[in-house]
Amino acid sequence: MVDLGLQYQTMQAEIDEAIRKVIDSQSFIKGEFVGQFESHLQDYLHVKHVIGVSSGTSALYLALLALQIGEGDEVIVPSFTFVATAEAVVLVGAKPVFADVDWETMNIDVADVERKITPKIKAIIPVHLYGLCADMQAILALANKHSIAVVEDACQSMGSKCKLEGEYKHAGTLGKIGCTSFFPSKNLGCYGDGGAVFTDDDALANLVRSLANHGMGNRKYHSEQVGINSRLDTLQAAILDVKLRHLDTFLQKRRQVAKNYEKALEHEPHFLLPQYDENSHSFHQYTLRIVDCSREKVQKSLSQAGIASAVYYPEPIHLQPAYAFLGYKKGDLPVTEKLCDSVLSLPMYPELSEQQVAFICEKLVESLTL
Repeated sequence: MVDLGLQYQTMQAEIDEAIRKVIDSQSFIKGEFVGQFESHLQDYLHVKHVIGVSSGTSALYLALLALQIGEGDEVIVPSFTFVATAEAVVLVGAKPVFADVDWETMNIDVADVERKITPKIKAIIPVHLYGLCADMQAILALANKHSIAVVEDACQSMGSKCKLEGEYKHAGTLGKIGCTSFFPSKNLGCYGDGGAVFTDDDALANLVRSLANHGMGNRKYHSEQVGINSRLDTLQAAILDVKLRHLDTFLQKRRQVAKNYEKALEHEPHFLLPQYDENSHSFHQYTLRIVDCSREKVQKSLSQAGIASAVYYPEPIHLQPAYAFLGYKKGDLPVTEKLCDSVLSLPMYPELSEQQVAFICEKLVESLTL
């Protein structure tokens, strides 16, 4: 699905030098390279604050903590996403309220969000799934109408831009607070776990930074509130700082890979292709919806040809055992459940050649006749 070795080869000298500098500095926790990376990412995203943390899940958890969301509160989330989005809500003591998604975009359905707003709802977490921006203009309008916070889950969408009142702004920078992941396979990925929180709010930024460091502020060993250990590792920050310099080139190549897929598959009625405009999608994944044929047969055929594929996600969160206490049942979120039975993601990374895409698509089409 992803060949990280090829990407490393394109910047090996830079990454090796960055790692050597960290080791030479012997400053492995909260070292200068963390602040340097945060500053560079702030400039890239045009956001006032970036706080590096230990993972995308931690970023979501800390964002909700900073917004003082907890017991008795409810948060609207999609069920068609990675489980961390709902997990963070439960971990702060609040209740996730699952909204359905749109069949075409696969992102949260704003109309269903509106139907599920009650006085207990304190936040909405739209997920920019697979790298495609959710409808932030509609979500923000709805949130403002009801005085609800918007926490953007931008864990899959680094480099995507959401259209708001005719202007494009980076995913994760439009809501009250945004979160991302630097998991190795992401558009901007490190060589371990990592994440970040984005905000233009000074008070929220200070609080997140404190919460991520055991509740401490500028005074060492003095905790102002109960926090956790969720610091971005200095080695990872140094690696990310190198990769950030190449990010726009990687995004351009991802979009070209997507165009190559589209050109080869646009006339195949069994494969419904992603719907997007170029700025709004950074193609963390290239995901088809398979209709009127067997996904299992297609996937098996690809595997036999030596081609990786994956299902993100085979089981909706609202039907998983860990969330049975919420009382959802099959049929409650019909589009989500249909997508779980239909989606298939193909290999996607910047170094994927036109010839490789052509081979993948050839075998994909062949699978329909086997």
